[in-house]
Amino acid sequence: MSGNKQDARTEYADIIDRPRWESPVHPHMSLYDRAAQFMPFAALTGYDDMIAKETERVNTKDEYERDRTEF
Repeated sequence: MSGNKQDARTEYADIIDRPRWESPVHPHMSLYDRAAQFMPFAALTGYDDMIAKETERVNTKDEYERDRTEF
């Protein structure tokens, strides 16, 4: 790259105002479908259940130990 940096509008003047290309074969994807591609997926299936069970176990243990120390 040279130190002589041009304005982006000037540099890409030949393509900047051209219409967006659309495939004649594939229909335009809806915004809903496009958004679904970027939604997080459950890479760790069962992880949320495991955390919930462990939280319940710890809470039950804390209640048990509190009850034991009151006597």
